[in-house]
Amino acid sequence: MSTESTESTERTAGNKPWGRAAATGVGSMPGTDVRETAKCVVESLETLPYLPELPERGPGADMIGRTTGLLAELYARVEPSGWRISDRPGRDTRRARSLLREDLDTLEEFTQGYRGALKIAVTGPWTLAAALERRNGEAMLGDPGACRDLTASLAEGLRQLLADVRRRVPGAVPVLQLDEPSLTRVLNGGVRTASGYRTYRAPDRSIVEGALRDLVATADGDPVVVHSCAPGVPFPLLRRSGVSGISFDFALLTESEYDEIGEAAEEGTALFAGVLPAVGTEPGELSDPAGTVSGVKALWRRLGLSPELLAEIVVVTPSCGLAGSSPAYARAALAHCARASRSLADNPE
Repeated sequence: MSTESTESTERTAGNKPWGRAAATGVGSMPGTDVRETAKCVVESLETLPYLPELPERGPGADMIGRTTGLLAELYARVEPSGWRISDRPGRDTRRARSLLREDLDTLEEFTQGYRGALKIAVTGPWTLAAALERRNGEAMLGDPGACRDLTASLAEGLRQLLADVRRRVPGAVPVLQLDEPSLTRVLNGGVRTASGYRTYRAPDRSIVEGALRDLVATADGDPVVVHSCAPGVPFPLLRRSGVSGISFDFALLTESEYDEIGEAAEEGTALFAGVLPAVGTEPGELSDPAGTVSGVKALWRRLGLSPELLAEIVVVTPSCGLAGSSPAYARAALAHCARASRSLADNPE
């Protein structure tokens, strides 16, 4: 690695409050027991715990529903086709907000005295625009003005959420994660209309980038990570938007993306590498932490990146949320990620 790229990495290292050899989860967990899940997450992940999502509790606990409850002056209700904008806050909005308060109350209880990074995930603006319906049943994605309003509403809601997290856990540095599994389809014009016969036109990439940059600004200098478990993560666009980290499914990387990974690493962008299957049944499947990250180390060598930076840049995660796995596997997966991250620091070669 050149001296110039090393200096670039050092400049951005200060925006990684989780430190070296970090591991975390993506977001969702199985079951409906909020207290047991929060306890598991905090105990398993010493350097980067997170606010878990328990979608099995029903509408309002899911990724889209939770985020609609954050929106400022925009409200949504559940329809057979999904979440739809409504004129006023109704039962579904109240439920989403109540579930989030319960989650935050529980996380606050288990992080008393905690000092360090604390990750909070919400749905990003473009996945939200692709999923949230206007009153006519079409996605907000089909209306550029609606997308702008949605981004502004989400930005205001995030400011309030992050302020709440800072108040509840004074020693925490919030790490905002924007979940964008639909981002690649949005950029490629692949999101279908309500009829299913057409697709929405892809927005200009500068508009997509600008919306993400606006949400990065809401964090007021704290780290922002974008997660996508889909193929074709737009690494250069995300880096230009100013995010501190990019979370992705490592198994979906293609050779054409290797240089983008190398450029991101040299720039100092944190790489949240999803190296562990998100769905499993037996905790006994997880017996080789070093083997779990062997592919990451092999790619690092291939790109000629400094081994000393491996544990600085890479955060070990499951490939996606763990809601589809058994509770036992989910608990074991988080602990396994923590062990695998330590192996990156202990044996980076």
